[in-house]
Amino acid sequence: MTDTTHLNRTLGLRSLVLFGLAYLTPMIVLGIFGVIASASAGASASAYLIALIAMLFTAASYGRLAARFPVAGSAYTYVGRSIDGRAGFLVGWAVLLDYLFLPMVIWLIGASYLSTAVPGVPSWVWIIAFILITTALNIIGIKVADRVNFVLMAFQFLVIAIFVVLSIASVVGADGADALVSASPFVGENAQFSNVIAAAAVAAYSFLGFDAVTTLTEETKNPQKVMPRAILLIALIGGGIFIVVTYFTQLVHPGGTFTDESSAAFEIAQTIGGNVFSAIFVAGLIIAQFTSGLAAQASGSRLLYAMGRDGVLPKRIFGVLHRGFQTPWGSIVVVGVVGLIAMFLDVATSTSFVNFGAFIAFAMVNISVIVLAVKARREGKRVNVLLDYVAPSIGAIVIIGLLTQLDSNALIIGAVWLVIGIVILASLTGGFRRQPPQVEGEAFSG
Repeated sequence: MTDTTHLNRTLGLRSLVLFGLAYLTPMIVLGIFGVIASASAGASASAYLIALIAMLFTAASYGRLAARFPVAGSAYTYVGRSIDGRAGFLVGWAVLLDYLFLPMVIWLIGASYLSTAVPGVPSWVWIIAFILITTALNIIGIKVADRVNFVLMAFQFLVIAIFVVLSIASVVGADGADALVSASPFVGENAQFSNVIAAAAVAAYSFLGFDAVTTLTEETKNPQKVMPRAILLIALIGGGIFIVVTYFTQLVHPGGTFTDESSAAFEIAQTIGGNVFSAIFVAGLIIAQFTSGLAAQASGSRLLYAMGRDGVLPKRIFGVLHRGFQTPWGSIVVVGVVGLIAMFLDVATSTSFVNFGAFIAFAMVNISVIVLAVKARREGKRVNVLLDYVAPSIGAIVIIGLLTQLDSNALIIGAVWLVIGIVILASLTGGFRRQPPQVEGEAFSG
């Protein structure tokens, strides 16, 4: 290994979009369909629509900051350089709940479906297998992971398309073609607006990925131009898939009552396609979880690397690159080790507290855009009122609203995590009197 702080620029727009979609995992909409449908009382399409609107405003803010600060670190870097290094550290610490623990959630969901399909094998076996394979691929390098993602994403989209076609056929066969046009997936069965908003807060988990690609800025060709486009495309494509899939799935199974909400889509797959398709569906979901875990671990390790390189986390572990592969191997291994916690959690709880960190980061990124605009205006520079004030304000308000809808366990875990971060920050900054250490990087005007 070496203390080199330069990552290789090998990624273009297509690779970033595929990476982001792999992180989103389009099939995750089916993996957590039961959870969303149950929380929204059958109005899952509305939950995803609200989440998409919130994410688009936030995606625009990420795009502007990614163009201005084309370095690894995502929200940690953006807030630190836009507002204050201490605020940046706390946001980076909060978003670790997302980047550090999201791979764990992904591996947990994949293991739960494999356990349903192969009940004779304990779920912990599948979790360990996921961790070992993805860790090895990520250490070898992002370019190898990119090639693996391209092949596996194609199969994932094929399974999604077959699922939608079979859902349409099932609805038409049962109730006729007219049944394909319905407000039910948007209004549910006696669903209250509060149900839909609470479900949207969980559904936002499916969008975690448009922001994750910003951690690959230092590995992207022409990031000032390519990164903003990639971020918006990922959010739009992912959101469109989520809404379409939940719409037709909800038509097949109206309402939000399931025998087991964590594997509800597997039961629906058996209903619409029999045992053969249900086996294909599980294979597609496992592949989806694998590609998502690959992308999530890569992104999480880049955030840890950025914080380790700055010195706010132990540099000898997090701030170094492998001598041969030029990847942050220590950070990658740490994310894999954290994934072992999945053996002791359930899907609903883990998904919820992961969103806490993401929402903190999303809100602060929106606020950072506004702060930069205020500074620019004071310096006599022109600003874009719509993109620098209106859009980020709406994004911040909506995200904070979703944050308040997380369950009490998520809020408690998130609050405790933030308190730990504040204690660490106080130690790093001599009681908040000085800025935390930071690697200087060139800023670009957006």
